[in-house]
Amino acid sequence: MGLSRQISSDCLMKGALALVMIAMRAQSSSFDVARMVRELRGMIGTRARKAYQPHYEQVVLRLNPKGKPSVDLVIVRGKRLYMSRRDRPMPNNPSPFAMILRKHLGNSRLVEVEQIGFDRVVVLTFEHGGGQYKLVIELFRDGNVLLLDDNDVIIQPLTHAKYASRALKRGEPYTPPPETLDPRELDKSGLNNLLDNSDHSLIRTLAARANLGRIYGNAICSAAEIDSDDPADSLEESQRKALSESMNKLLNELSEDQGAYIWFEEKEGLKSWNSAEDDPQARDSASGLINEFSPINLPFMDSKLRAKVADLSEAYDVIFGAHDAIAYIRREEEKLAAAGEDDAQQKAKLDRRATQQRSAIERFESQATLTQELAKSIQDNWTHVDDLLGQVNLLIKNEGWQTLDSKITDVTWIDRIDPAKHTILARLPDEDNEPGASVTLSVENSVHQNAQTYFEQARTLKDKAKGARLALEKTENQVAKDAAKREKEAAAGRVRIGKRSKRFWFEKHRWGILSDGRMIVGGRDAKGNDTVVRKYLRSTDLYVHADLHGAPSCSLRLHDGLETEPNPIGFRPEGVASLQISQDFAGSIEDAQNLPTDIIKEAAQLAICWSRAWGSGSAAATAFHARPAQVSKQTESGESLGRGAFVVRGQRTWYRDVDMEIAIGFATVNNIPIPISGTVEGVSKLCQRWAIIRPGLEKKETIANRIAKATGLAQDDVLATLPSGTCEMTDNGLLG
Repeated sequence: MGLSRQISSDCLMKGALALVMIAMRAQSSSFDVARMVRELRGMIGTRARKAYQPHYEQVVLRLNPKGKPSVDLVIVRGKRLYMSRRDRPMPNNPSPFAMILRKHLGNSRLVEVEQIGFDRVVVLTFEHGGGQYKLVIELFRDGNVLLLDDNDVIIQPLTHAKYASRALKRGEPYTPPPETLDPRELDKSGLNNLLDNSDHSLIRTLAARANLGRIYGNAICSAAEIDSDDPADSLEESQRKALSESMNKLLNELSEDQGAYIWFEEKEGLKSWNSAEDDPQARDSASGLINEFSPINLPFMDSKLRAKVADLSEAYDVIFGAHDAIAYIRREEEKLAAAGEDDAQQKAKLDRRATQQRSAIERFESQATLTQELAKSIQDNWTHVDDLLGQVNLLIKNEGWQTLDSKITDVTWIDRIDPAKHTILARLPDEDNEPGASVTLSVENSVHQNAQTYFEQARTLKDKAKGARLALEKTENQVAKDAAKREKEAAAGRVRIGKRSKRFWFEKHRWGILSDGRMIVGGRDAKGNDTVVRKYLRSTDLYVHADLHGAPSCSLRLHDGLETEPNPIGFRPEGVASLQISQDFAGSIEDAQNLPTDIIKEAAQLAICWSRAWGSGSAAATAFHARPAQVSKQTESGESLGRGAFVVRGQRTWYRDVDMEIAIGFATVNNIPIPISGTVEGVSKLCQRWAIIRPGLEKKETIANRIAKATGLAQDDVLATLPSGTCEMTDNGLLG
């Protein structure tokens, strides 16, 4: 098999998120929204940095509280809204909707958070020098996210929609959904009126008409010690009083208390949760055993299986965070499947084609047989057909087509005429000399010519059947060929990948991984050098350069790198590592200058390997690193710099007699198979299948071809990771 894009059942998502949980409470209730609005009000004053759309169903708005780490506001369309600080892969290029949010909300300040009534609609108001904007989040039905201007006119909706009472389209004034009952404004008199006018059970009345939902309706009934299945209009006065008090207590808890609750299916789940403490991965694993969650205590749930968390956002993040964090990976999976590049999808496509071709063959052959029989019948009934044609032609000659049209209703052997085509639909006699099979006859042709027309049609249909049979043979051969290829590639440890329209940002440059997983990027040419320094050399990174003219300008990235994916999805050949991009490598280190010397020396080694020192014949070379502030395009008076060149002023740290060797590994990054380049220490830690590349006598194209054949990776991708010049390779399982 190739690289299957189906998600295996045992690692469907991080933390083995329970499918039952997703189905049961994936969509927020009005209670959940009310509590989330309270929590979001604690973020007022924070600034919006960037917006992302990792999946069509999800929008992420990154907020930056002053003096605290950034937090992601995760919006899953029509389902939930919460805050999270998880690492999450993001698209290399923002979607059009994300670009619009960045344009209007970038660096704006959150000034207001409100819930419309008691509906599942949240309005976030942002403000900056350009004015005020509102982000409306609808969490009912299919959901929507809408950006409004200061006049509440829709700038852009996530999806255009039209309902009976409103239209959600660009340029239209935003109209909230029809208002529903707010139980917070329901007094005892209103509750009595609601109960008296209901023909349903108590729980159904509270859930639907009182807008409480089934879970919180059950909580109120349980606290009031009333059977939820009792008819709503049958409650006695004491029961109604208890119900009203129970409802008020629940609503007060919603608006005043802090934290949230989760309940586990069994004690083992709670035990695993308590023992996990600050281990995120262990907590994700324990979350698969969660049975229910709520911003308030639910009296009908078992208190012995209950745990409390800091807030509702944490409860959502525990249960759904791992699933939502890999939304971008899921989107890439879906795009590959939709493009027909997935093995199962491609096989299904070929099977459908084969079925259609078999049906076409059967249809052509049956039509050809019928048409040929009609041609023979015309010949067998020569006299009958000739008489019909003669009579019709005589009437046309004497009286015209219009008269013929009025007279055929009384003619048993003619069903209808077509003056435009000069044809008639005639009947041939059956064995009892009664009207039988119908044939189309041209009145301008003889009996022989009409029969010949049918014979030619039969031959055409036979030719089509023959062509369909050849096409079916090709399809069946392709199915067999693909199956054999998948088996062969799986046995050889190779992957199958389709042509990628987009690549990771670092693949546009030279890039490599160091022993701690951290990344260094360098320019491939003069333009690339300018891009690396201008775009990818931050003040906290390090500038690394080989001591040779024309060597690439390199940036040792403080924050960026690759790490092992703890819960990989999809099929991978044995020994192929599953990695993910991380932008959280800094840890407690605030500047790359403070990285261990060995790490910086590894970066210098890669900078040398990417320079012309590789083909010079020497076994070692020299490189240096400097601070980004020392790198400049500004020259002394009378001097000039070419494209891709820079002036480095001040103190440099030198690395002399650095060995020239590089490593290549085989892995998937965010579930995309690519070759991993870097130092031997870095690649060997991350990849089970890898090889050492040193200067040698073999063409790099030859080595790239060997690696591509052994792994299934694209040869161009492998070539891009190899230094410029001849090489030699020492295999450590890369070739299988």
